[in-house]
Amino acid sequence: MTLFIDGDAFPNLLKPIVLRSIERLALPTKVIANKKINIGRSSHIEYIIVDQGADEADHRIVDLCQKDDLVITADIPLSDRIISKEGHAIDHRGELYSIENIKQYLAMRNLMESIRESGEMTGGPKAFGPKDAHAFANQFNAFLAKNYPKL
Repeated sequence: MTLFIDGDAFPNLLKPIVLRSIERLALPTKVIANKKINIGRSSHIEYIIVDQGADEADHRIVDLCQKDDLVITADIPLSDRIISKEGHAIDHRGELYSIENIKQYLAMRNLMESIRESGEMTGGPKAFGPKDAHAFANQFNAFLAKNYPKL
């Protein structure tokens, strides 16, 4: 299994959580972004910078991702593409996307986008905080314990 991190909007609070697991498990990791992102120093992390442009990082992640790989991203359309490749996706707040729930999340995202495009003012997500980081850590560690053979 390879861990992919969609680095363009990766919260700083999650960096030490993920780095500890990468080091503890010698987990092959690719951080993909449009600019230099630093999760931490590790021989298990490869940093890949893609060209500027909408969805360039997403396209690279999809190209590289294989069955059973894990992607950390807040991007629901990217998560849908990963699930269709039989990969796994978890968001920054600890939601594990699956074949059972991704279409519901995608439909809600598309509905909210349509409402915003019609001129309706909608609030964005609440600020990311320690409670969100804790929920992510719990879900990420549970996923690794269940799916990563080195545990």
